[in-house]
Amino acid sequence: MERLDKVLSNSGYGTRSEIKKLIKSKVVSVDGVFANDSGAKVDPKANLIEIHGMPINYRKFIYLLMNKPEGVISATFDNKHKTVIDLLSEEHQHFEPFPVGRLDIDTTGLLILTNDGDFAHKLLAPKKHVQKRYKAMLDGPVGDHEIQMFKEGILIDQKYRCLPAELILNGSDPESEDVDVLIYEGKFHQIKRMFEAVGRIVVKLERTEMGPYLLDGTIERGEYKEFEPKSDI
Repeated sequence: MERLDKVLSNSGYGTRSEIKKLIKSKVVSVDGVFANDSGAKVDPKANLIEIHGMPINYRKFIYLLMNKPEGVISATFDNKHKTVIDLLSEEHQHFEPFPVGRLDIDTTGLLILTNDGDFAHKLLAPKKHVQKRYKAMLDGPVGDHEIQMFKEGILIDQKYRCLPAELILNGSDPESEDVDVLIYEGKFHQIKRMFEAVGRIVVKLERTEMGPYLLDGTIERGEYKEFEPKSDI
C-alpha cells in the first residue's frame, strides 16, 4: 500500500501540493468514489484510480541513464556540492531515485539512477562481476608492461589485489596516454589507484559502459534519459 499523493506524483500528475488541489477539486477517484485525503493508502494494482474519469498510468520504478558532468557528486543530498539529483526534473525527483554506485566529483560519464533496489543490487553485487568501461587520459604513456600488470591484477595500496582488468591503448603507437580500461568490480577510486600503482596519474576520467548499458552519444553532458532495464545481468 502507498500514499495516494505519492502514487499520483509518480504517475506524473504534479507535486504533492498540486495533487492536494486536484483532490480538493473532486477530480480524483478511487474505485469510483471521490478521494478526500491525499495521504490515504491505496494499492495501484488493485484499486482503480482515476483523474477526470480516466485511469492513471501508474509506474512504481524509474530507470535513468545520465551523462554525469564534472563538479557534481553522486549522492542524493549534500550541503556543499550540487548532486546528480539536482540535475533531475521535479517529475523524476518525486520517484526518489538514487545513483547506482558512484563517480568521483571530477569523473564524468555514465551514471544510472533508479528507485529499484533489486535492480541496483544486480548491477553492484560483487559476485556479478559487472563490466565497467572507462576512458582515461594519463599524465604519461603506458604500454605492454602496464597492459600485462592490469591483466594479472594490480596490487593497490600494497594490500588489495584487483581482479584481472583490461588496459586498451587508443592509437596505433606501442605506448599511449589515451586509454580504455575494463574492470569487473568497483572499489573506491579504483581506476585512479590502479594507475597510481604503475606510476601514472589520471588527468581525466569518463565512464562509458556499465554492464549492458552504455553512453551512445545521444545524451549531452549533464543530461539524462529514461531506459528500460535489461534482463541479462
